[in-house]
Amino acid sequence: MIIDKLEQSLRPPETPMVPYPPKYITLASGEKMVVHQISREDVPRVLEAVKPMIAVEKDFYDIVAARLYAELLGYYRYRVKDEYCLVGTINGVIAGIVNGRMLNEKVGMSYHTITLKRGLRIGAQLFAAKMEYHLDYLGQEEVWIVAESPIGFRRWMIEYELEPRPEQWHELGGVPTYVLTRALWEKHKAAKCTGRRPVPEEMLATAKKLIVPSM
Repeated sequence: MIIDKLEQSLRPPETPMVPYPPKYITLASGEKMVVHQISREDVPRVLEAVKPMIAVEKDFYDIVAARLYAELLGYYRYRVKDEYCLVGTINGVIAGIVNGRMLNEKVGMSYHTITLKRGLRIGAQLFAAKMEYHLDYLGQEEVWIVAESPIGFRRWMIEYELEPRPEQWHELGGVPTYVLTRALWEKHKAAKCTGRRPVPEEMLATAKKLIVPSM
């Protein structure tokens, strides 16, 4: 009983968050990727997919994967406040992962975007889904974003014309904070955010298998 009380004192309070509604995107290959939110119970399976990438130095996969692994473990162990994770799966196989959290009612904190199946702009699609979650479903006014690779800087800061906010430091440190405001989201959403809803039941059931890709 004492252990239970101590554990409870270590867990941050949880803010009710509207769940992200699943959608599917037809990729350039013709494959359909389902984007959906995972539950805390799904995290160990997703960690299996992330762990091998910690050893990949190319394009800074190592630091992104290491930080993502720690963030998801923090979510699983109730050590991060108001975190979420979205995954993209193709025929149930995990193709990409994004995560972030609510800083407060108006501000979202983007954490990481990692692509496990490259060459199909999966990372770009999942990043857009993450912004969609913050701004269209959680109803926030802006999202704070940093990049840890040149590719990320081009994809997010340049392509979305993000607003520099050097006076505000992101939780991840690194490059000074950039911000996606609601106005910028409305400007770029049509070109960046694709997909269809609802997801057919059979397709969604397959997506939730969360198959770890072979490396």
